[in-house]
Amino acid sequence: MFNCHESNNFEAAGRAPISRGFNPGGGRPGSPVHPMPGHGHPAPPRSPHHGHPAPPRPPHHGHPAPPRPPHHGHPAPPRPPHHGHPAPPMPVQAVPVNVSVGAQPPVLRPPTPFKDYGPGPFVLNIEQATLDNDFYRQTIWSGPHMQSTLMCIPVGGDIGLEVHPDNDQFLRLEQGQGLVQMGDTEDHLTFTQTVFENCAVFVPAGTWHNITNIGTEPMKLYVIYAPPHHPHGTVHPTKSIADEMGD
Repeated sequence: MFNCHESNNFEAAGRAPISRGFNPGGGRPGSPVHPMPGHGHPAPPRSPHHGHPAPPRPPHHGHPAPPRPPHHGHPAPPRPPHHGHPAPPMPVQAVPVNVSVGAQPPVLRPPTPFKDYGPGPFVLNIEQATLDNDFYRQTIWSGPHMQSTLMCIPVGGDIGLEVHPDNDQFLRLEQGQGLVQMGDTEDHLTFTQTVFENCAVFVPAGTWHNITNIGTEPMKLYVIYAPPHHPHGTVHPTKSIADEMGD
């Protein structure tokens, strides 16, 4: 007969006891009893991933995490200027139209004929004014010690051979091509030079001189006399008119 002492002997021998009747583990009578989880015996701990430990994941799969937008994806609302107080409007200062502001001088295009703006203070885009002028000659500024005129010479025309005993001259071409001739007498013009756009010509007082348009477009230039040579406000629409007026 199986008794408690016999059961204890099996346990002492390190063997599982033999079941004599109903085996809760589902085996045949006489087979070792294996306790089932949930019937008073705790289940053994399971290894993660069926006994294989999970390999460590590289941080971000080798790629650095992208920067997070400010405020968790919500852009910060714009701050009002001066913490809710609008900036006061800047005062507007009037600028005279004949005063150059910044690197670029103003472009003044008065109607033809131009006005003689001397002898008061004046600022002008002289290049643009010269290109806009279609008259043979007109003064643009006349003062007590200096004068500036605009000139336009048609193709094949010339300024005209002349001499000014008391006036030095400065001439600058803004358009076209010309032939400069200068000398100490009317029939002894020993100086010749071809000139183009942006060329400057200096004529000393008492020197005979002339510039002929040898290009294919009107030759436009401005002239500075020191001291003045023409009357204030002189306008000569053509060279023939200037010759008739003796100027």
